[in-house]
Amino acid sequence: MKKGMKILIIVIVAILVITLPLISNYNSLVTLNQSADNSYADIDTQLQRRSDLIPNLVSTVKGYAIQEKDVFTDIADARAKLAGAGNVSDKANADSELSGSLSRLLVVVEAYPDLKSNQNFRDLSIQLEGTENRISIAREDYNASVTEYNTKRRKFPSNLTASMFGFEEKDLYKASEGAKELPTVDFTTKNE
Repeated sequence: MKKGMKILIIVIVAILVITLPLISNYNSLVTLNQSADNSYADIDTQLQRRSDLIPNLVSTVKGYAIQEKDVFTDIADARAKLAGAGNVSDKANADSELSGSLSRLLVVVEAYPDLKSNQNFRDLSIQLEGTENRISIAREDYNASVTEYNTKRRKFPSNLTASMFGFEEKDLYKASEGAKELPTVDFTTKNE
């Protein structure tokens, strides 16, 4: 009986020596895998936030540019009429039109800080800048999580656990080839 008990204890100790590191490595890999997946989801969240902000920003810029464009177009038209006026009546009308356009320009310039479209643009720009920073941080956090996970999964004895349970290597978040080029921004519409 004593011999059988010793064998049983040796078997139990051997099983514990084998399974405890296996369980620890498995749980560690699961935790790191979840952390990497969560970091990737954070990137998606911030990209969606940016995607939601951009149409509002573009719309605000277009709306503001239209306000400016109308004033400057009116000024240019009135100046052209004044320069091309052949008689006093035409000159008076063109001068009056130019004065009215310049008055609107002065109103726009005086009210510039208070323009809602300008405030919206500044607010949206700040939000977009903050979102870009969040995206950058989320990418860095993801790459750090993936590096930690991939390193753990390659180290012995975790590499045995990883291969037994199918923990695959994760890719780092890298900039695409086109990311090195500056984007072209065009606020004109196709109708113009």
